[in-house]
Amino acid sequence: MSITIVTGTDTGVGKTIATAALALRASQSGSTLVIKPTQTGMSGSEPSDAAEVTRLSGVPALTTVTLADPLAPDTAARLSGTELPTVRDHAAIINEHARTHQTLIVEGAGGLLVHLDHEGNTIAELAMALPGSQVVVVTSLKLGTLNHTALTLEALTRRDIEVAGLVIGSVPAKLGLAERCNRHDLSRHGLPILAEIPAGAGAMTRQLFTAAHAEWFTDHNPQDGTKVSS
Repeated sequence: MSITIVTGTDTGVGKTIATAALALRASQSGSTLVIKPTQTGMSGSEPSDAAEVTRLSGVPALTTVTLADPLAPDTAARLSGTELPTVRDHAAIINEHARTHQTLIVEGAGGLLVHLDHEGNTIAELAMALPGSQVVVVTSLKLGTLNHTALTLEALTRRDIEVAGLVIGSVPAKLGLAERCNRHDLSRHGLPILAEIPAGAGAMTRQLFTAAHAEWFTDHNPQDGTKVSS
């Protein structure tokens, strides 16, 4: 049994699509489940992140709490008068499902330190409450990513949380100077770049997503930035 927690350096970096790709790859080796502890911004007809993961990957996904306002979970819950589960409650739910699945992938809400409950606990505390889990950080190639990524990794390291590697989400088809340089500089953290997911992958059908996803996963040499296909 393994538990992977997917967090992002910011909102909108492609965390849900990365989660779908990771889940699809894991499902080829055994039973896999995706859990989204809290989903905000569910006031309209837009599909949930869990629904998108299943649409793209075919892997079952569930959400523990849904909130209407597109805000941090504790803020959205406070405005609606909703009592949130604690991080300990989320960990118990995840551990229960882990008994019947080889791999659990947990998609966080927003970035690493967004509050998940009314006690101020975050995805970082959730990872700490799940011994043996590892974190995948989804980042981008846009300006500001080096700072956002460094801060996220520093917060994880200071808490002794294992980081499996980085995923670069929503890679544009044509890279400008900033994207090319950032792609190289992200490797200088000494962590593997697990995958590079192209922009627009979330609009694919499941058939296309399944056919294409394997080529997004890469090995990466942290010394010189050379990408080698897995």
